[in-house]
Amino acid sequence: MDGLVEECEDVLRRFLPDPDHMPSGEEPAATVASAMRYSTMAGGKRLRPLLIARISDLYGGDRQLAEPFMAALEMIHTYSLVHDDLPAMDDDDYRRGRKTTHIVYGEGMAVLAGDGLLNFAYETAAAAFDAAGTPEQTQAVVRALRVLMRNAGIYGMVGGQCADLEAENSGTAVTPQLLEYIHSHKTACMIQSGFMIGAILAGAPQEDILRLEKIGRSIGIAFQIQDDILDVIGDSAELGKTVGSDEKDGKATYVTLHGLEKAGRDVRALTEEAMADLEALSVRDDFLTGLVQKLVSRKN
Repeated sequence: MDGLVEECEDVLRRFLPDPDHMPSGEEPAATVASAMRYSTMAGGKRLRPLLIARISDLYGGDRQLAEPFMAALEMIHTYSLVHDDLPAMDDDDYRRGRKTTHIVYGEGMAVLAGDGLLNFAYETAAAAFDAAGTPEQTQAVVRALRVLMRNAGIYGMVGGQCADLEAENSGTAVTPQLLEYIHSHKTACMIQSGFMIGAILAGAPQEDILRLEKIGRSIGIAFQIQDDILDVIGDSAELGKTVGSDEKDGKATYVTLHGLEKAGRDVRALTEEAMADLEALSVRDDFLTGLVQKLVSRKN
């Protein structure tokens, strides 16, 4: 797994703008490029690009098509974290074990870094058209772009973040149904993109793509529930971020609604559901099975 994570790191280094080597005439934008790079190259699991790479390989896909989407998906994920850490949102000072982007570069530049990452992500993903050698591959890139954009937008991550923010600011009770909406949109949609895009680009059977979408939802929700558990029982040094921030902010989480015991049970149930769906795919991969198990039993 470490080798694949390093491949993802290399892809990001190649696609991200380099503040020390800006295109001629674009030097005044070097600071925002630096902030974009600082936030993206801060480490992390690289789960989403890793999924694209592994699943593309599993179905015999072309990495030249996959790599722009690997970089783009991680850029979108990072932009969401940069904005999420801002004082107007979660107001966090640390992310992945170091100071958040707005602490280092200022709030205004952090907003621009997030905006830059989101827009540059789409420009990066569109580079896959240059690698498409057949009409089928071109159509696959179009389809993958649609998945990427929808899952990042108002019917995906942004919609989930909207519901989360309104619930926090309104002071009204969060129902289990609303919390599921928040988790399935804010967290699971981007993980679904990781599961689906590599398969789409590689021309996987439609039945497998739909099953991978379902797996992504199960794992995404389980991942967020585990995150809520770790916010209660985790270790700040190991997590690389502040523990107990949700409780401090009075934020509704799976644990506050259902308790630790049920949260743990539901993580296991969602994982078992995802494992069964993995077994039903037309191709098998022990790596993916192990990755799913590791994700939902993680301590950071």
